[in-house]
Amino acid sequence: MTASSFSSDQMDIQSVAQALRAFNRSHTQRIGVLEEGLLRSPYSLTQCRVLFELAASEGLTALSLRRGLRLDAGYVTRLLTKFEADGLVTRSPSPSDGRSSRFTLTEAGQTVFGDLDSTSQADAEAMLAPLTAENRLTLAEALKTADRLLDHGQDPEQQTPVKLRPHRPGDLGWVVSAHGRIYTEEFGWDASFEGFVAGIAATFVRDFKPERERCWIAEHRGSPVGSVFLVEGSEGDAKLRMLIVDPAARGLGVGRLLVGTCIEEARGLGYRAVTLWTNDTLLAARHLYQSFGFECVASEPHHSFGVDLVGETWRLSLC
Repeated sequence: MTASSFSSDQMDIQSVAQALRAFNRSHTQRIGVLEEGLLRSPYSLTQCRVLFELAASEGLTALSLRRGLRLDAGYVTRLLTKFEADGLVTRSPSPSDGRSSRFTLTEAGQTVFGDLDSTSQADAEAMLAPLTAENRLTLAEALKTADRLLDHGQDPEQQTPVKLRPHRPGDLGWVVSAHGRIYTEEFGWDASFEGFVAGIAATFVRDFKPERERCWIAEHRGSPVGSVFLVEGSEGDAKLRMLIVDPAARGLGVGRLLVGTCIEEARGLGYRAVTLWTNDTLLAARHLYQSFGFECVASEPHHSFGVDLVGETWRLSLC
């Protein structure tokens, strides 16, 4: 029985729970979770998830892994010890607590994760290939809805946290696509805006200065939900660029986390100020910038992306 086939008197918690359990059974079999090794690898589902968490961060302690994945402390210790013996992880003193160790993937560990990640992506794409484009969109929206409803139904302290990580190959494609989709849906901008963002992204990759520039991708439950870029400007200023938050993640504090992280990193890198360019119709973004102390220092009307706009330059002094 599908959710859409329930009548009003059947929508009790027991019936919905049975439908959820039936989906869990069929989907776990569909994606091979019941096999001895996930993704035709020698690693279990939990082992693969730990590798994923380590790959998505710059290092985690055993305590962070245990709390984040709700795993038994002894199991996490044994798993990390095995990964270390296999040359997949290395440990170093935690910068925040010298009594703890921080675990990071070695080059071999990154290779193993890369193989698992590419296999998982290929399997998912093969599963979706028979669907029409319309049905793929329907499925994507249904998955977002299910994820949001189930996550928001938990105690706030138990909800999955938003995580920031550096960009990886493929991320900039998501950034460009998200800008094009969201600005068209919410503001009516045409396809030229997606091309504009693609040009900024291409310049970032081509001229990337790792010692002075940064990109953060916000993830929630393993999927990208936001981004922000810190790039070198002129005369000692940095530029905040390509801030985006997926509508499905609004209310989780993603925008504030991204902007706050960008500002603190700019301060740590010795920039004297952070500047950004936005438009008058982006009210939520402008309010966010104001809350951090940015001030509008210049404005000019223009016609771009198929609409009339007022472009604005905002600046935050870090001195």
